[in-house]
Amino acid sequence: RKARQGRTARSSPPKRDAPRRMDFLSGCMGPKVERKSSKDVDPAFFMADGNIGPDHLVNHKGVMLLGVGNPLLDISSKVPMEVLEKYEVKSGDIILAEEKHAGIYDELVKDYSPEYIAGGATQNSIRVCAWMLKAAGRENACAFAGCVGDDANGKKLAECAEAGGVQVCYQVDNATPTGVCGVLVDPTNERTLVTRLDAANNFTLSHLETPEVQKVLVSSKVVYSAGFFLTSGGPDCTALLGNHCAEFGKRFCLNISAPFIAQFFGEQLDATLPHVDILFGNETEAAALGEAKGWGTDVATVALKAAAGAKASGRFARAVVFTQGSDATLVAYQGVVTSHAVPKLDKDKIVDTNGAGDAFVGGFLSRLVLGKEFDECVKAGHFSARQIIQRSGCTVPDKCTYGSFF
Repeated sequence: RKARQGRTARSSPPKRDAPRRMDFLSGCMGPKVERKSSKDVDPAFFMADGNIGPDHLVNHKGVMLLGVGNPLLDISSKVPMEVLEKYEVKSGDIILAEEKHAGIYDELVKDYSPEYIAGGATQNSIRVCAWMLKAAGRENACAFAGCVGDDANGKKLAECAEAGGVQVCYQVDNATPTGVCGVLVDPTNERTLVTRLDAANNFTLSHLETPEVQKVLVSSKVVYSAGFFLTSGGPDCTALLGNHCAEFGKRFCLNISAPFIAQFFGEQLDATLPHVDILFGNETEAAALGEAKGWGTDVATVALKAAAGAKASGRFARAVVFTQGSDATLVAYQGVVTSHAVPKLDKDKIVDTNGAGDAFVGGFLSRLVLGKEFDECVKAGHFSARQIIQRSGCTVPDKCTYGSFF
């Protein structure tokens, strides 16, 4: 040991060179990043009344997760394949309604005994996260912002969300009805989503700047939006959220959500991705992104390419999380792809895959806000998705058993 210490000492550079060496190392590592506490910020920057809420770095009681997206009332029915053929949709499609789909909602209500669920991809994830966190001893830890109409459906959405432990900060559009989503569950248990955004499409940047939303934004540790939000609030809203997260050491997360987001909203997606710290998607969405970018359709390759893309902030390396149904979930982070096996579930126990991806994200985020590593986040995501696919729609059991393991 002494000999090795001697060689190390003799090979060390002279003291006069040390500053130059430290300058070199500093240049390699980049500038030192200081995380801000809410105490370092002018309160008026966030709140009209000077109240900026709890410091997210030491927040043990307030909101930990904020979702911003398109709130929708899900009208979910089991239907024969003839209904899909009538409205020219394919099993598994996730689309925005066109003129030819106008009659689908009334038909579901009239002929197929629908179940009504407080939905929208982002809100689904936030509800599942609240359910998971409650089992871990954290209640009132999730909030959601979106735009609804001044109608019965909007009130029903708020009631359902709040009953699920989510604080709602809805913008209310007095002139437009609350958005709806027709959920067609076919005989194969595949779901097809036909969405009419209505009020959800009218979310404005100014709502994010209201004291109500600013309070939960400042409190939160993580902010999440589904890709559908790019069609409504758009890059101006995601830039505000992303810049806030970058400035205060939080993570901004985005889900691709559907192939058409990558295919037809590429400009909005490209404007938002630099702000994204964690990107979610499934294998179909990954392939659509790969084709749009010229990366090919191999899921692992697309994950690595997306993770390596330019970021507006160097605070976090980007992680990309792609689910693949019953096949392994892939996580690309810092140039490495890790594979996480999905626990097997008998096919006869699967009731409805509607919302499985949203539920996975909710479970994942429930551990991310608690400071867990990605492998624990993925396990929680697998658990929550497993629960949801054994039920009709994106609904949760009364009791979550996952927290008992922690």
